[in-house]
Amino acid sequence: MMKYKDIPNWWFVLTLALSLVLSLVLCIFMKDEVQLSWWGLILAAALALLYTLPISIITATTNMAPGLNVITEYIIGIILPGKPIANVCFKTYSYMSMSQAVSFLQDFKLGHYMKVPPRSMFIIQLVGTILAGTINMAVAWWLLNSIEHICQPDLLPPNSPWTCQSDRVFFDASVIWGLVGPRRIFLGQGEYSALNWCFLGGLLAPVLVWVLHKAFPSQTWIKYINLPVLLAATASMPPATTLNFNSWIIIGTVFNFFIFRYRKNWWQRHNYVLSAALDAGVALMGVVIFLCFSLWNVNLSWWGTGGEYCDLASCPTGKGISVDGCPLT
Repeated sequence: MMKYKDIPNWWFVLTLALSLVLSLVLCIFMKDEVQLSWWGLILAAALALLYTLPISIITATTNMAPGLNVITEYIIGIILPGKPIANVCFKTYSYMSMSQAVSFLQDFKLGHYMKVPPRSMFIIQLVGTILAGTINMAVAWWLLNSIEHICQPDLLPPNSPWTCQSDRVFFDASVIWGLVGPRRIFLGQGEYSALNWCFLGGLLAPVLVWVLHKAFPSQTWIKYINLPVLLAATASMPPATTLNFNSWIIIGTVFNFFIFRYRKNWWQRHNYVLSAALDAGVALMGVVIFLCFSLWNVNLSWWGTGGEYCDLASCPTGKGISVDGCPLT
């Protein structure tokens, strides 16, 4: 790799300057549409700059990248309540910029292993980003203007594929953090104000493990407890029914503990292969299930597809809701 020319620093500086100038132009001259002021953009860029290095270190060490989406939504939701578009724009400029920077570094690391020239990697990523962003925006614009009632399941024909299920997450976040705002949910008299104590718990949790390790030095297993990794692992759990958690816990905890405890040498040699095999198996089965079942409208009904509800719980649990044959709570 020393035979290849390194990337000049002015390439990165120029890319940053152009991106920042274009974003400032968007926030200044389209303020009514974007709802984000120029100082909001500077704050978002500062957060991305501040967190890129520590998040990159955590990712390189643990292969897990903590997200800043909730923190950024929380911050701008307090500063600019009632502005959902500003909230999602701030999240995009801060969290997504940091996330893309970490992905950028990961690609460079892979390119280093594959002996790809650094300048070629930079140019390919820059061109690919411009092409992908332009094509995605063009396709989205075309769909929004050509399909009537797109993303509105109540107005679409039955079995319409244009329900935009994945996009609802972004929309819901803009409503919760932007339109309603964290002050009315997580601060003051909000229903979930107690969740703010979790920030303090997350701050003190690693200190607790460190104290236990110093208090009981003979227990060598304590130093392997990494609470940030354990807590961040919950974000990788399937956002589906609770039944999915069972398989996640069995594979991720019981199976790995058995191998690490009794087959440590095997684990050290094959842990990355096992991780890649599990990821590839999920992706492959996703394609197989779609081609063999979903494409032909074939549904499987068994205990693993029952959903997150209990068939016996037919009575509402909310206070003040009256239903015939059910007790009033």
